Amino acid sequence: MTSDISRKRSTLAIATTVAAGALLTAGLTTGASAQPDKDTEPSGSPVALSVPARADLLQDASVERSATAERIGLGAKEKLVVRDVVKDADGTTHTRYERSYDGLPVLGGDLVVHTAKSGELKGVTKATEATVKVASTDAKLAKGSVAKSAESTAAKAKTAQADAQAPRKVIWAASGKPVLAYETVVTGVQKDGTPSRLHVITDAASGKKLYQYQAIENGTGNSQYSGKVTVGSKKGTSGYELTDKTRGGHRTFDLKHAESGAGKLFKDANDIWGNGKPSSAQTAAVDAAYGAQLTWDYYKSVHGRTGINGDGKGATSRVHYSNGYVNAFWDDSCFCMTYGDGEGDKKPLTSIDVAAHEMTHGVTSATGNMEYSGESGGLNEATSDIFATAVEFKAKNPKDVGDYLIGEKIDINGDGTPLRYMDKPSKDGGSLDKWNANAGNVDVHYSSGIANHFFYLLSEGSGKKRINGVQYNSPTADGSKVLGIGRGKAEKIWFKALTTYFTSTTDYKAARKGTLRAAKDLYGATSTEYKRVAAAWTGVNVK
Repeated sequence: MTSDISRKRSTLAIATTVAAGALLTAGLTTGASAQPDKDTEPSGSPVALSVPARADLLQDASVERSATAERIGLGAKEKLVVRDVVKDADGTTHTRYERSYDGLPVLGGDLVVHTAKSGELKGVTKATEATVKVASTDAKLAKGSVAKSAESTAAKAKTAQADAQAPRKVIWAASGKPVLAYETVVTGVQKDGTPSRLHVITDAASGKKLYQYQAIENGTGNSQYSGKVTVGSKKGTSGYELTDKTRGGHRTFDLKHAESGAGKLFKDANDIWGNGKPSSAQTAAVDAAYGAQLTWDYYKSVHGRTGINGDGKGATSRVHYSNGYVNAFWDDSCFCMTYGDGEGDKKPLTSIDVAAHEMTHGVTSATGNMEYSGESGGLNEATSDIFATAVEFKAKNPKDVGDYLIGEKIDINGDGTPLRYMDKPSKDGGSLDKWNANAGNVDVHYSSGIANHFFYLLSEGSGKKRINGVQYNSPTADGSKVLGIGRGKAEKIWFKALTTYFTSTTDYKAARKGTLRAAKDLYGATSTEYKRVAAAWTGVNVK
């Protein structure tokens, strides 16, 4: 827990369960991350912005957006919309914008403007370098035919009960020459029971499908393994409720196995929640609320970010989704995490790393916003794994110690093995250890292995290691030896790249460039950290 929690917190009784075959034991950490980062904060580090200070920066940027558009060379029909801002210790600001053209949203037109304390323009990071311009914004295709085509695409993607929302005209600029297009959102249910919000991009002249991506971002994590913990609750007129006032009012709801709706806010008469077993509906709520508070505290204390959007507002958690649902997901539309109860409704997927994974999808959406498809989707998914790992280490919970394994406790495979391995991703049978030309065609949960492996190598280095009782043996693509810089520095480099240099179209080549720029900002172009970032990317064949 961080020291900024000053109000009364409730004691939650949770029993401890040990997963069969789990590779964790209490022990001495011997890897590079065992040593705390004692360096002073570099001048390129992001500073903690209060909610009012951030709002002031966003307001200033909004007032100056026309001048900024002209300053960076945008056309007369282009306008900027402010989305996020980060400020460094040296006064540099990184302001993230969406773009419109003749009143239409430009998908793939997002950019980040980097401005020195003096006001001098230091550079612009764009999702596309192409000039955004089309001959006409009049569409030849009727919206009805576009919607039917999108529903057909959803059917092929195994989305049941598909229902297309009215298409909207956009400029598609994420790849190739910008063109007038339609974006259609098809809602429904995916094969495994996860809600579906499939975005289909169609050329407004030819009707050709240009792109598709899934907006519901999902993953897995631990449950019922955190022991006796404390979480924030609020005293009401008739007892207590799971509302955390110190963390933006985060609330936890019970869906009672429904697949829609907000659910019912958890309440209790005596402020003692759960029994550590799935027989109590409150147990999953405790784990979800605890994981959410750890994630909030991590982003605030380590990166100076207050809440998912940086605006001090808490998200919500919904537990007991559907029946036998073996997954969890983040949904921007409700600004919430949703958790299933696992096989037979006996192992809710609600614990430290799954909560951090899902909340990080929200952080990514508010910052780099990498599209959830292709290589950018792999980077999106890996970012959630990376910070889920970081939160788990930071929590120092003796019942769920930090590791570089994802979903190691829930036994989702039925044999005690983790869902994913960061030291050698291919051990799960599907993830990629290194980049190849087909990486963009692989499921994002498997292409994420490239960045997960990079992060492990950057943190701990290659070869054999024993950390918190877990054995690791990480290879490299070319057989070279890679030395780590410690997890703390690796986290800061990834976070800075995510918030200042990643965009909606970032692929692995661009991620290498972005993390090198982040390492340069933080530690210098001739630093050991910079050189090891390059070496770690080479270790996963990203050059």
